[in-house]
Amino acid sequence: MLIIKHISKSFGIKKVLKDIMLTFEPGKVYGIIGENGAGKTTLFRCIAGLETYEGEITSEFDVLKNHLGYLQTEPYFFNKITGKEYLQLFCIARKISNVDIDANNVFELPLNQYAQTYSTGMKKKLALMAILLQKNEIIILDEPFNGVDFHSNLLIEEIINKLKKSNKTVIISSHIFSTLTKTCDEIHLLENGCITESVHTSKFDELEQKIKKYTIGNRVELLNV
Repeated sequence: MLIIKHISKSFGIKKVLKDIMLTFEPGKVYGIIGENGAGKTTLFRCIAGLETYEGEITSEFDVLKNHLGYLQTEPYFFNKITGKEYLQLFCIARKISNVDIDANNVFELPLNQYAQTYSTGMKKKLALMAILLQKNEIIILDEPFNGVDFHSNLLIEEIINKLKKSNKTVIISSHIFSTLTKTCDEIHLLENGCITESVHTSKFDELEQKIKKYTIGNRVELLNV
C-alpha cells in the first residue's frame, strides 16, 4: 500500500501541490486527471523521489524507489545506446538476469537500432518495456497514451489490466477523461494542486459530465458553424 499524507510542493512562490492526501492499494488502477499544469507530473516526481516535498509518503517497502517504475511523459535516453542496451541497463539496475528481451518485445521495436532515432511513440513504448522488465510492484504512468498509435494504445490497456491481475499498484495520469475510464478503479481530479474529486467506477459518468459542463459550458453553442 502506498500512502500519501499532506504532500505539498512549491517552486519559489508558486505552490504546485497543496496538502495532497491519497491511498493506493495493490491490485487496483488509479487515474489522476487534470488540465495541463494542474500538478500531475509534479505529484508523480515526488512519489518517485525525484523532487523534495513537504509531507510524508509511506509504503510497505524499505526503499520505495527500488520497487517503483515511473514512465515519464518524455523519457530520457543516452546517446549511442540501442533499444536492447537500454532494456539491459534497466535490468542490471535491479540485478535481474536471464531475461529474454526479444521474447518480451511485445511492441515489436527495432531493438538493435539507436533509441535516439525512435519516434516519440516508440520511445515511450521502449521506456514502458523497461519498467515492466524490472517487475516493479508500483507502476506510475504519466500520459502513457499520448503520442502512441491506436493499436499500441489497445496493447497498453491490456498490459495495465494484466498488471492489475498480478496485484500491482498502477497509477495513470491524463488530461483526457476517456483514456482512464476503461482501466481505472478510481479516478482523482487534480485542480490547481488540490484533489477536488475522488470517484469510483459507478460515478465515472457523473464526474465526466461535471468536467464537461465546467470546461465547455456554452462555448460550442457560440460558434457560428
